Amino acid sequence: MIPLIINTPEAMLKIRVVTAKDSSTETLERLQEMGVLHIEEPRELDLTDRTAIDEKRNLIRKISANINDILSHVKGEHRIFIPEDAEAQPLDKILHQTGGVRDKCTRLREDATRLEADISNMEGLGRYLDILSHEINLSLKDLNYSGSYLSARVFVFPVETCKIFLKKASQHLLQHINASSEDETVIYTIARTTSQNIVETLARDLGALPLEIPDEEFTLREFAAKKDDIIRKKGEEVTGLEREIETITSENLERIALYRETISMEDEMLSAIEQTAETRYVSLTEGWVPRSKADFIVSQIDKSFDNAFVDSSQPGPSDEPPTRLQNPAAIRPFEVIVSLFSLPKYGGWDPTPSVAYFFAFFFGLMLCDVIYAAGLLILARFVLDKLVDDPSTEGVDLFRKVLYISGGVALIFGILSGTYLGDFLDMYFGIDIQSIALVKWVQTQLSDPISFITISLIIGLIHVNMAHILGLIKGVKEGDRGMIVSKTGLFLVEIFGIPYIFKVMLNIELIPLAASAYSVFAYPMMVGLVFIVIGAFMQMGALGSVFWIFDLTGILGDIMSYSRLAGVGLATFYLASSFNLLSNWVSSAISSAMPGMLGTILAFAIGMVMLIIFHVFNLFLSSLAAFIHSLRLCFVEFLLKFYEGGGREYNPFHLRVRRETIVGKKF
Repeated sequence: MIPLIINTPEAMLKIRVVTAKDSSTETLERLQEMGVLHIEEPRELDLTDRTAIDEKRNLIRKISANINDILSHVKGEHRIFIPEDAEAQPLDKILHQTGGVRDKCTRLREDATRLEADISNMEGLGRYLDILSHEINLSLKDLNYSGSYLSARVFVFPVETCKIFLKKASQHLLQHINASSEDETVIYTIARTTSQNIVETLARDLGALPLEIPDEEFTLREFAAKKDDIIRKKGEEVTGLEREIETITSENLERIALYRETISMEDEMLSAIEQTAETRYVSLTEGWVPRSKADFIVSQIDKSFDNAFVDSSQPGPSDEPPTRLQNPAAIRPFEVIVSLFSLPKYGGWDPTPSVAYFFAFFFGLMLCDVIYAAGLLILARFVLDKLVDDPSTEGVDLFRKVLYISGGVALIFGILSGTYLGDFLDMYFGIDIQSIALVKWVQTQLSDPISFITISLIIGLIHVNMAHILGLIKGVKEGDRGMIVSKTGLFLVEIFGIPYIFKVMLNIELIPLAASAYSVFAYPMMVGLVFIVIGAFMQMGALGSVFWIFDLTGILGDIMSYSRLAGVGLATFYLASSFNLLSNWVSSAISSAMPGMLGTILAFAIGMVMLIIFHVFNLFLSSLAAFIHSLRLCFVEFLLKFYEGGGREYNPFHLRVRRETIVGKKF
């Protein structure tokens, strides 16, 4: 998405390159060729670093456990090809993905294990219930019954032990039924519920096997008939679950194998980083790289060195990554303007888009002359390089583009208003300005001081309130309640207070409403005043008792400051017109004093020289004034209301190749 008002700097990653001491020079040369790493001064691992390493190791242990659980479900041996250009994934993402696969497989395996236990239980149970079915044919639920008065259980005893049990438990049993095979006896017992624990304890002490009988309506003989079919169906369910597990593992096997290699390399990197702080035989280079370039630097180092480890990590709480702005090509030159104020802090807002629009607009509105704009473009192209020490730097190139764009806007305003060296065409050739203005309304508004000032104040109202809206958004984003309350109060005062004051004091209706409606505006205006005072106290404490006044009056001063747009714009036009008039007077005086061809030629030459000198002077003066006042409006009236700055410039370690240089300079 193209940023329209506010942008954010590019995300950065911390990169650590660990190589053998003997390879340190070669490593730096390779990094310099790549030209993407902003190198920081290496330091020993502090507590924060060690904590981060411990957290990574903990993630690796969890991922390893997940991978081992998944691979335990894989049958047979599989050879997996891992591509060299495989994209590395963050550890937390790997943990999430492997955890999801492991949980699916584990749930399916648990279901299969439960079914297998049921099958095993039913196979053993069927043999004992077949024996018992020769004596009784009760339903299965009656064989394992527990009620408020009676309880029933089924036990399996060795034949001799059964006699001992019956002798000891006879006084607690209400009834029992025995069914014996060659060496085992199955006993169906009925006892009072109060005596059931005693019966079960006696049976357990004598080594009896209590049968876990399903709570079904089948009779013993029906169960014997259906048992094989039930076991078969459960076996089919187990087979289906195992196939599902096999499908899941086979679909994810390549990814799991890649993850296993990834965490293995991560573990080696962490070990290398830890050893760097403790040994003299390795070299550590660390710095910052844009996230979009991280894969490039890792792959290049891996290809260049056999014994090199590259670790990348997100910025920690105590880190201060450098700022690399990322703006569209048309907006990027105005990063120079923002940098004159202060570079955006990493993770903060980059106001370059909004500064670009308004700076170029303000500059063009104040210069507003076709010839002056064309002259500025020519100076930017052919003269700027002569005024700087090193014209090959990126900053000079961006500044030139700022002049191109701003001069282009001035050229457009000049064409729209028909302004060519002020009223030069009108004075010397009798061509009316309105007749050559592309849009007569623009010419009318910019030539009338009152209209021009009114337009400037409207522009200021929009620009200043845009800054306050951004300040409110920032307050909401950061949870700054003082700023939220203060900005809300300011908007209430503006929305309701300005129309109310104009109506009451000047009898001017800014909004076509009934008189009674204007009286209602006083209440939200007073609420806004209270909010401004409260917000000032919340932000500045006791000082808020004084500074809230400046918050209130500042809005008027800020908007009035935009009258400089009209002041500089009109001054450019009137100075040009004055110079035209002065040159015309001098030419006329010479022509009158020296009649004839010689006087005419001399008058024309002197007049032209004066015109060129005066207009070149006005070009420099007007361009400088337009630039300075555009800066002032963007910095003081706009950025100070929401922008902090304080960032560090991203300065990658790279080969600097000059387009030209001077040697053997003669004095």
